[in-house]
Amino acid sequence: MNRDHSNNDAVKQQDEFEDKVVTIKRVTKVVKGGRNMRFSALVVVGDKKGHVGVGIGKSIEIPEAIRKGKEDAMKHLVTVALDENGSVPHDYTSKFSGSSIVFKRAGEGVGIIAGGAVRSVLELAGFKNVRSKILGSNNKKNVVLATLKGLGELKTPEQVAAARGIAVSDLV
Repeated sequence: MNRDHSNNDAVKQQDEFEDKVVTIKRVTKVVKGGRNMRFSALVVVGDKKGHVGVGIGKSIEIPEAIRKGKEDAMKHLVTVALDENGSVPHDYTSKFSGSSIVFKRAGEGVGIIAGGAVRSVLELAGFKNVRSKILGSNNKKNVVLATLKGLGELKTPEQVAAARGIAVSDLV
């Protein structure tokens, strides 16, 4: 009985997450008998409360690839540090493969200023005011993974102060 209850909690938790398909690619493998066509889907999931994940799904059919991508994204969730006005706690540059993403703090009312792939991740993470810029390669997979890596590495002032063993007021 207790086991069924935990499964219901897991289902409720999954229902809170929204998903967004960033890109769908048709992938072809040439074999002896001809060409094998498959689809690859890059999917972002988030609850708009500081949790976001990215996954890739591959299948012969598009809906199945999206479902697999969503499942993969749920396995790779990252907790994100948000400040009081829904922005990043500090300016940060993240790099993954050939893509670099610059995150800058933004004041209240600025909104999300970001390119398409970065915007999807930031919206589903719960950011309200942030500026970003893609540098280097704009390959969507690398851009999304660089964004996720950077958001995972952001630290709140409380976390930095605790790591240094000082008070938050001494940090500023």
